[in-house]
Amino acid sequence: MRTQIVAGNWKMNCNLDESLHLLNALKLKDFTKAEVEVVIAPPYTNLYAIHQNLSDSSIKISSQNINENEEGAYTGEISPDMLKSVGVEYVIIGHSERRAIYNESNELLAEKVTSALKHGFKIMFCIGEMLDQRKAEKHFDVVKKQLEKGLFHLSASEMKHVVIAYEPVWAIGTGETASPEQAQDIHQYIRQVLAEKYNQDVAEQTSILYGGSVKPNNAREIFAKKDVDGGLIGGASLDADSFAEIVMSF
Repeated sequence: MRTQIVAGNWKMNCNLDESLHLLNALKLKDFTKAEVEVVIAPPYTNLYAIHQNLSDSSIKISSQNINENEEGAYTGEISPDMLKSVGVEYVIIGHSERRAIYNESNELLAEKVTSALKHGFKIMFCIGEMLDQRKAEKHFDVVKKQLEKGLFHLSASEMKHVVIAYEPVWAIGTGETASPEQAQDIHQYIRQVLAEKYNQDVAEQTSILYGGSVKPNNAREIFAKKDVDGGLIGGASLDADSFAEIVMSF
């Protein structure tokens, strides 16, 4: 059975006090009834404090990014070992904002994936199309290329440590949301591409998350789809009640 996951990407929000306040509010929620793995991705500056305050919680920590190098003269970057030392279990790689704003290429992301796996992280690998690509009906081609260039250098056994997050970029922070049917169609296609590259077992065991303006009022319907295994949540993860309601949608 695939792992169901709801991950909150806090992006560049919440100073230390705000992060601890949000964390404490989340710790009051009873997520055990949902049988879902709950992951939060705070800003780098708050990772250690969050880790120190999670000893009595099942919530897991992710970083929002990772550098592909071990160490060295990379001003402003964070190495895999640094992330390991502060309790990080997951890393998000390939988020649409990293691709678009910081011009991270498929080739660079493949290097980050290799480095993350070498250091024992679980990976949330993000893929998804822009609005013009969706309108041109190129969305299937786009996500296939992103999978091929970013992940398909991995072996079938290495893929066990990878979660895929599909982001329709046109639905991030816009209030627009892919319909549950649209989400299912492309999640099913992603699983098909995985089966063609690897085998049906890899395809069936890989968790695929939906990330695009998931809210408490649409999460249940989206998560009910056969090939949707949870969500990578942005804005709604900054409110403990909203995030908890999304988790409990399962």
